[in-house]
This record gives sequence, C-alpha cells and structure tokens, in this order.
Amino acid sequence: MSVPAITIKNLTKRFTNPSVFSRGGIVAVDDLSLTVEAGHVYGLLGPNGSGKSTTMKIVLGLVTPTSGRTFIFDKDSRDVESREAVGFLPENPYFYKFLTGEETLHFYGKLCGLRGAALAARARELLALAGLEDAAHRRVGGYSKGMLQRIGLAQALVQEPRLLVLDEPTAGVDPAGSRQIRDLIVSLKQRGITVLLCSHLLSQVQEICDRIGIMHRGRLIREGPLEEMIAIENQTELVVENATPELLADLKARVAAAGARVVGEARPQQNLERYFLDVTRDARDE
Repeated sequence: MSVPAITIKNLTKRFTNPSVFSRGGIVAVDDLSLTVEAGHVYGLLGPNGSGKSTTMKIVLGLVTPTSGRTFIFDKDSRDVESREAVGFLPENPYFYKFLTGEETLHFYGKLCGLRGAALAARARELLALAGLEDAAHRRVGGYSKGMLQRIGLAQALVQEPRLLVLDEPTAGVDPAGSRQIRDLIVSLKQRGITVLLCSHLLSQVQEICDRIGIMHRGRLIREGPLEEMIAIENQTELVVENATPELLADLKARVAAAGARVVGEARPQQNLERYFLDVTRDARDE
C-alpha cells in the first residue's frame, strides 16, 4: 500500500486577536483530519474564510499549528526535508519582471541545486510542458495572466516534486488560459504527481479532481470521491444500446430478454457547484 501524499491529524489553528470583541481568538482550522492519497488530484473547497488556505500553509510549513500534526509522504511537514518533494504555486505568484521565462526557470532551478546542462535541459522541458516555448525569451513582465500562471506551474515543477500544491491556479485567467492550465494538471496526474488544489472554479474542479473535501468555518463538513459526492440519491440512470422506442418504455428486467444491451448504469449526478452551495448553506443554517 502506497504512503499517502498528505496526512492531517486533528489539526487546529487559532489566531489570537487583541480585539475586545474576539477575546477567544479566531479558530481558522478546527480539529481537521484528512488524507490525500498519492497520485490523486484532491480538491479542497470552501467559502472565503473557511480555513482551506490556512490548512494549505500549515502543510507547507509556512504557518505553525496550535495543535495537531501534518505529514508529507510520512515526514513531519515541520521538517525542511519534507518539502523537498513539494512544488507550490500561490494564488498571486511574484516573478522578477526583467527576467525572461527561461531565465526565471534557471533562477528557481539554481535555488533547488540544479546547474549546467541538467538545468538547461530541465528548463526547456518545462517550457514545452507549459506551452511557453515561443515565449521563452520574452520578459515575464510582458506575460498575460494565463502565461504567468503557467510559468508559475513550471517553476513549481523545477525540482521534479512528487506533490504539487496549487492555490487558485486559474484565478483571473481567461477561459482559454484556464483550459490550458486544466490540461496541464491532467498531464501531471498522468505522470503520477499528486495535486492538492484549492479553487473557486467548481466546474474545473469537477473535471479534474478524484476526491474533494469541503470546509466551512474551519471544519471538514463533507469529504469523499467526487463521483459519489455529487451523485443524486435514490436514482439510477440506464444507458441502453440498440433499443427501440417501445423497448425504452419497459422495465430494466425486460431489456435483456428483448435482445438489447445495457451499456452502462450509474446514478445521475448534479452539478458540483449546486452541491457545494447546498452543503455550505446547510452548514451555515446549523
């Protein structure tokens, strides 16, 4: 059995607040336990202020938890060596505008210990993967938002991580750029890279995620395989091949007897956006 990419155990983060109106502080994450299996694309969802970004920062070792522990491939995420296997793209990445795309990757590659021919080859490979070969020698100050996000993904991959953490990777990106980033994430999954994704674009999450967790006020209120989460209960959908209109009026039990073939059977699914809104509304009402 493979080691989970991320393990979160009873994680709590409380921010103290000197305000007289918040004497107990603010609980950003409340007793959260979660596992992200290796090789999966996991979507961590929630309204603004739900605690998902704080959770992500604790996993990355950028924020210290009040209690609980987090692990990256079974290594305590407080240890620097745990992050050697991680690439990170923040919501608003900053790059030196005077550097070209190729120079940007060389800069980050050197920070990760790459040098010489190996670094040059890795930069070329990543520029091709991100679809930025034609813009390799352009200064990133002239890149579009979508191009900046793709060069950001490239820099997050420079040290060949096993885990990629993405915070709103398509924020502010036009539909074409968003589609390119989505395709890139799918290709990373095919390479065996685990992806932890925070996004408000639920249609995109629905396309690429294997599993999702929904947070609300610091707590995990729903978690599981995407297909099961959005399936409509107590309904079954049949897909019949070579059936006549008369046959479609009959019950499922008569399909085989009539010589038709059931191609597939599944529970019809609702839109992830509708499911998300229903779940968070119910949690708010409680």
